[in-house]
Amino acid sequence: MPELPEVETARRLIAEEALGRRIVDVDDTDSFVCRPHSPGEIRAALTGRTLIAARRRGKAMWCETSDDGPDLGIHLGMGGRIVVTSPDGRVAWGGEPFRRDAQPAKAAWDRFTLTFADGGSLVLFDKRRLGRVRLNPGVDALGPDAATLTPAEFRDLITRGSVAVKARLLDQSKIAGVGNLLADEILWIAEVSPSARTGRLRPQDADRLYRALGAALDSALAARHPGGTCPRCGAEMRNGTVGGRSTWWCSREQAGREPTTVRHKKS
Repeated sequence: MPELPEVETARRLIAEEALGRRIVDVDDTDSFVCRPHSPGEIRAALTGRTLIAARRRGKAMWCETSDDGPDLGIHLGMGGRIVVTSPDGRVAWGGEPFRRDAQPAKAAWDRFTLTFADGGSLVLFDKRRLGRVRLNPGVDALGPDAATLTPAEFRDLITRGSVAVKARLLDQSKIAGVGNLLADEILWIAEVSPSARTGRLRPQDADRLYRALGAALDSALAARHPGGTCPRCGAEMRNGTVGGRSTWWCSREQAGREPTTVRHKKS
């Protein structure tokens, strides 16, 4: 799944580069990415309209369209990107960062395309084909966006029940937008064990987690890599499973009940 910062870069790109441009064609022929819509259905719904707003809640992103048209939902999948071409041919992208790849990009990896009257386009580029495009996506099941929570709202959500705090951070129905990597970053910054129980968090723990959430979002997952030693205190980094998800934590600063399937990693 994408992380909130990656989806936000894609949303901002659409808001800055793609709004108000009239759609003259839509390539929605990838029936897997565009399911449950049949080829041509999205094209018929959007041709002649413009995108008028780009919205996001957690990892969900959608665009409002003109003349009371349908919302266009775009999910980036595991490694998708939004690529927008301007009328003068300038290309900008948002979403998953580009990495060195032994394979040159293929036209087939452009899974969905809006063509604008000015000659530019908006493309969902997705090598893995795990992204999704649909009309009028539902977002009611999602909790509040992680980037908009107040301290009081976060404290209430993070201390409910008695589950592992990492599992709560990953529960999109409670807090929308936190993925696996971002959850590890938050817990590491806050020096809280990923297996700590939500109902036993102290007020100061919840406050540290809230500040850590803000710091992690602001830095968009700064260059800390799992494994080896903790870059802050030098203690051994450990790896295990919390709620079925691979998890990294500092053995000293995040000490607590050991998660299951613990693996040790030394530099």
